[in-house]
Amino acid sequence: MAEHRIFSMSFASVYPLYINKAEKKGRTKSEVDRIICWLTGYTPDQLENQIEKEVDFKTFFTGAPLLNPHRRLIKGVVCGIRVEDIEDPLMQEIRYLDKMIDELAKGKAMEKILRKG
Repeated sequence: MAEHRIFSMSFASVYPLYINKAEKKGRTKSEVDRIICWLTGYTPDQLENQIEKEVDFKTFFTGAPLLNPHRRLIKGVVCGIRVEDIEDPLMQEIRYLDKMIDELAKGKAMEKILRKG
């Protein structure tokens, strides 16, 4: 089976879309970055480096320093599919991020987005 097209897309090309989605709803770039760093374990400098290098989604997630174990608590629907039911591990990571950005844009509290207490 062929890889999904998004796997080879540049993370840097989608990153501004995440920021735009958040900012349209009164949220900030720093909140988007915080979510991405929480999910992947990248530091803000490492995140910026990945964006500058224009790595693809596959490289971005497979090279992540430490995928947060609490990401498994992320539940819900993205693009009509329940994120917890996605079988492809890489696609699931991408959809976890999409779901968290959706929650941010919908005004959810950061503590809930980051699955804290």
